[in-house]
Amino acid sequence: MNTDNKISNDKLHIQTIAVHAGYNSESREGDIMQPIHLSTTFERKPGGEINEFIYTRSSNPNREAVEKKIAAIEGGTEAFAFSSGMAAINALFENILQPGSHIIIPDDCYHGTRNLVEKFFSRWQVNFSEVNMTDTNNVAAAINADTKLIWMETPSNPQLKISDIGTMIALGKKHKITVACDNTFATSLLQKPLDMGADFVMHSSTKFFSGHSDVLGGVVVIKEKSEISERLREYQQIAGAVPSPFDCWLLNRSLSTFPIRIPLQCSNAMALAQHLSVHPKIEKVFYPGLPTHTNHAIAAKQMLGGFGSILSVLVKGDKEDAMRFAGRLKIFKHATSLGGVESLVEHRRTAEGAHPISPDNLLRVSIGIEYIDDLVNDLMQALK
Repeated sequence: MNTDNKISNDKLHIQTIAVHAGYNSESREGDIMQPIHLSTTFERKPGGEINEFIYTRSSNPNREAVEKKIAAIEGGTEAFAFSSGMAAINALFENILQPGSHIIIPDDCYHGTRNLVEKFFSRWQVNFSEVNMTDTNNVAAAINADTKLIWMETPSNPQLKISDIGTMIALGKKHKITVACDNTFATSLLQKPLDMGADFVMHSSTKFFSGHSDVLGGVVVIKEKSEISERLREYQQIAGAVPSPFDCWLLNRSLSTFPIRIPLQCSNAMALAQHLSVHPKIEKVFYPGLPTHTNHAIAAKQMLGGFGSILSVLVKGDKEDAMRFAGRLKIFKHATSLGGVESLVEHRRTAEGAHPISPDNLLRVSIGIEYIDDLVNDLMQALK
């Protein structure tokens, strides 16, 4: 077997990278698809020296492969896989923030991120400012001497607000503040914050990277190796919030079709946003692909190839009207999460816990890969 024909990611299209990065079939059996390495421990050399792998909490062939693939897809130097998106965010915050730090987060960020800062990092006396990041001036005004991190989420969850990544990064560099971006909604296919100069990118790999609603995971990708990235690897190995070998294998499998799924989901979402935006029973549609969306021009500049497959709608009326609409849907399933091949709808305020930020009549809609006419017809019959 020829083991020298390693594939270089240089100049390859993301579709090719998604299939081939991270694994070369070098085993004695010549597996085209990497086998699942379920072993928790690995044999040492006769003299007691460590082979490449020693213990699955520290490293595992399946986790190594999926981390290399995601780093290549995102255009980063290194990736760190965790057992959930929140575990990934927590790891990053733990290694950037310190007692008394200040962090700037979006006023429309994922409620889990806000809860993490408010309920747990408050023990470190970490302060945070919630800022409307559609205007970078708001972020500049919130910076103080203790600010250690600007945390972007663009598009935001659930109102799909858009931040100007380039301007935000320039602001961070000016004040020597770390800038990180939750890139879950846009995905690496549509948006590359690391290429724009962001220090870190985070994904809930549960969502579009998995795409099948059967894997829980999160990942942090770094732009350049640094003291923080070294601590991240050590933290991953010591704290142990890592995905199982089987989850890594499933995620690796799903990433192969990731660049094929996303364009169809984006196309479906644009069509549905256009239908809903003119429907008399819909008050407003939040979707960055619509020309009427605030900062649509910025989204068009930094989101290349589509505007994502998530949209939110305000149903005319109150919570009961929104729930009635959701309850009448047949193809769309009323469930939490997003990014899968199936279309979902969720009443966000109900899911946001003690500090809800979404209007009572807001529904977040995740668009799948179903045939577009079937999705349109389902929405229209539910709105009758």
